[in-house]
Amino acid sequence: MQAINIVHNIIRWAVLIFGIWTVINAITGIKNKRTYSANDNKSNLLFMVFCDIQLLMGLLLFFYNGWFDKMKAGMGAVMKNGYDRFFIIEHALLMIIAWVLVHVGRVAVKKAAPEQQHKKMLLFFGLALFIILISIPWPFRTEVARPLFRWTN
Repeated sequence: MQAINIVHNIIRWAVLIFGIWTVINAITGIKNKRTYSANDNKSNLLFMVFCDIQLLMGLLLFFYNGWFDKMKAGMGAVMKNGYDRFFIIEHALLMIIAWVLVHVGRVAVKKAAPEQQHKKMLLFFGLALFIILISIPWPFRTEVARPLFRWTN
């Protein structure tokens, strides 16, 4: 499981890089009134792909690190423990919501009229990125803190 933890941490950075790239493309596209480009498509495709990989790694961790067993044992105890509640409920649920937004956003952008594509990018991918940012166990979040770069368990 240590390897999956390390990969999950590394993929986090790819998700953030491609999410930021996508949001910047959306903002500059709206500001400059430019048409949706191959660069826009590539940024949000890579954002989606790395979100997919991250979700897979997260699900493996959820089931093999005992989070699911704690949930089965009783939600009362989970909800009283801030650390467990964060990883079992808050982190997991919000990251799945962000993942759904990325997938729905990708379809919405492709189906949108050309003048609306960057606005849809900003709405869906911007919201997904925001949810991801608030759901990460950053080092400054004392009770759930994880290191920025994780090379061990």
